Order: sequence, then structure tokens, then C-alpha cells
Amino acid sequence: MQEHYIPGAVSGSYPIREGNRVRPLVGADTFFLRLCDAVDAARHSVWVTVAFWDRRFLFPEGRGSLLDVFDRAVARGVDVRLLVWRPNPEANHHPIMFAGTAEDRDMLRQCGTRVKIRWDRALDRYCQHQKSWVVDAGFPSETVFVGGANLTARSYGHHHDLYLEVTGPSATDIHHNFVQRWNEASEREAEDGNWNCDAANRLPFPVAASPPQGASTIQVQRMLHAARYFDGHPSPDGRPFDVARGERSIVEQYVRAIDAARRTIYLENQAIPIMEIASPLVRALERGVDVVLLVPAKPEAYVFAARNDPAERPRFEGVELLGRYPNFLLAGIAGRDAHDPDPLYVHAKLMIVDDAWVTIGSCNLHAFSLTGHCEMNASIWDKTVARDLLCRLVSLRVGEDTAALDDRAALGLYRRVGDDNRRRMERGEAMRKGLAVTLRPERYGVAG
Repeated sequence: MQEHYIPGAVSGSYPIREGNRVRPLVGADTFFLRLCDAVDAARHSVWVTVAFWDRRFLFPEGRGSLLDVFDRAVARGVDVRLLVWRPNPEANHHPIMFAGTAEDRDMLRQCGTRVKIRWDRALDRYCQHQKSWVVDAGFPSETVFVGGANLTARSYGHHHDLYLEVTGPSATDIHHNFVQRWNEASEREAEDGNWNCDAANRLPFPVAASPPQGASTIQVQRMLHAARYFDGHPSPDGRPFDVARGERSIVEQYVRAIDAARRTIYLENQAIPIMEIASPLVRALERGVDVVLLVPAKPEAYVFAARNDPAERPRFEGVELLGRYPNFLLAGIAGRDAHDPDPLYVHAKLMIVDDAWVTIGSCNLHAFSLTGHCEMNASIWDKTVARDLLCRLVSLRVGEDTAALDDRAALGLYRRVGDDNRRRMERGEAMRKGLAVTLRPERYGVAG
């Protein structure tokens, strides 16, 4: 067991487990192909939680649509289940939602799919935002994936995203999460709440953790709104958890990891952080820790709208506070030149601390994810995994190999490339190969 100075969460459902094998998957072409391969190799079951699903989505290499891939598995006798978010009327609606409308059900009928589908609401305007895949749950071939990518056509070539593949004891906790949510999905008794199953279709909780497969220590963490699920049946070797009170172990883990950081913190996130995360980052900066936060260079429209709304001023206070420190860098991914209207969009949700610890999952750092969405992350204590992943991600952004650099030197290079690209952008010149670009916190979300 490696020495751990970064503490895990203590408030959540799942224990810290040794003996896992992990594989970070960077980029849609990589992780969607791997997910498809895993489904094609499944012998017993494929259980997936989905937030957004664009029906035009296709797997790479001509593998077909989501239902094409799933129905091939069903034809082999595999139990395939899809647990999909159904938004409430007060939620912001988006065309890539798959809410089980009459139109959606007509499509399912026309496809003749035999996949079992169940819909699940969050509370109020929040989202069932988890993205997890459980293959062969409870069998020796059990493999799970947790990440943040949606099943959308724009994920290819337009989004920067990640998934984490896990085998070993912690896979059981992602299995447990699916069972807990499937059995208590809000729409299980609704007339239109199921497809190819009914309310009586329940799954048993796992009874034993999967055997060790590798050297990584993992803890699975979640965000769950209170009064959404009620069966606190423990995961194997875990303790009973009062899930009806909700869970906030992801935000607890972020704060504890940031407070333990000694050298560097590297974050990738779709959102700038709320103050609950910004405040511990300030404490880290004041200790001399170098912090880099990669976000979309061109954020979503609601961010621009918020900049012009005085009531939304608190949304930007955290990042502006961080921007006062010289050892903080806010960065984005530039377009191919100063006139590129569609730069690569950062959709990843990741943090790496000191080349020693990593978290990957679905959780953004905005108020929705940290107060009401249903989220899942996996935190990894493994120096080799952390260092290799930081090297890979920084190298992508700076356009050169950083294997010979330590974490501080790598983030220093990140800053130099970002500053250079900022100057090039302002002069209307082509960007450097890596496309990292320094952003100004005080102007984030300002048009022009």
C-alpha cells in the first residue's frame, strides 16, 4: 500500500478500497471505442446511467448507435439496462435529453429494442448527472467506467473529456450505486416510466466485493440530494448509510484533497468553482501551491448572460479571488487561430494533486453539481497513475513531451505556453501547437 497523506472522504456511502486496476481514457475516440468493446465482450450484463443522449450519436469505427450496440448484446443473452434522467418541468430543457416522451417511445418502438430502460427524476430543477457503465456486475469479468462525457455527436472533435476504467473491489461500489438507483428510480411505477420492464423489476445488491486486480487505491464518491433514495443497504464491507439524508462526499473530498496539497493542483472542469471550492484553493495558493484550472475558453451562453446580471455576481467571485494570486492560472484551449469560432470545449471533471492523487467523474464545480445534481466521481491514490495522467494532459495542452519535468516545472511550462498563446491571440496570429491559452479571471464570461 502506498503512503497516503491526502485523506479520503468520511461522510459517504463507500469505503476506500485497495487492489484496483485503473485506466484513464482521454478523448472521445478512445473512451467510446473502449466502451463499445466492453459491451461487445460482455457475458452477463451491461448497466448504464445516462444524463444526456443524442439519438444521432454513433460509436466509432462504424459500430452503430447506442441501441445497435446494446441490442447486439441482448441478442447474445446479456441483460442490458439503461437508467435515464427524466427532467422536471422546472429544469432547463435541451434537445439531447431523452425523457421518454411519446416521440422517444415511438423511436424505441420503431427500433424494436429489447433493452430495459427506466427513467429517473432528480428533485426540482436538478439533474441525474451520473455517467457510469457497469459490465458483468458481480462476475469475475466485472469492469466499470465512470466519467463525464455525454452520448452526443459533439463529443467527437468538439469536447475534451475523460473516463476512468476500473476493475477490482471498487467496481462493486459502482455496481451498488446502479442497483440502489434502479430499484428506487422515481418513474418505476409511472405508466411511461419503464421500457421492456415494470415496477416489479428489481436488482439484488452485491453481496461481495470483486477480488483485487491491481495496485491502485480508490474511493467512489457521490453527490445525492436528500429525500431522493431511501434504501441505505451497505455496499460489501461498507457500513450502513442513511442515504435519505443525501450525500456530499465529492465536495468533501475536493476540500480535503486541496487542503492536503503540498506542491501542485491541476484541475479540468466545465465550470468555474463556487466559493465552497475556491476558498480552499485560496488557502492552497497562500501555502505556495501552484494551481492551474483549465475551463472552456468559450463558455456556454448562460455564463455570458450571468456576467450581465447583477444578481449573478457571486458566480464569479471565486475565480476572481483566485486570480489575485500569481501562482494561479486560469486557462482554456484556444481555437486553431484567433478567428476560430469553435474551440475545443472543456467538458472534463478532473483534479490531480501533487502527482499523487486523482479524481475523475461527472461532477462540475458549479452550484448545480455541488448542491443538487446526482453525481459520481472516483478518487485514486496512485503516484504512477497520477504522474502519467498529468504528463499526458499537460503535454496535450503545451504541444510537447513533459515526461522529464516534475509537476511544478510542467505547470510552469503550461503558464508560459498559455501566456504566449494569449499574446498571439491578441495579435491575430496562429496559436502554438498545444493551444493552451491564459484567460483573465476578471473577464471570464465577458463577450468579445
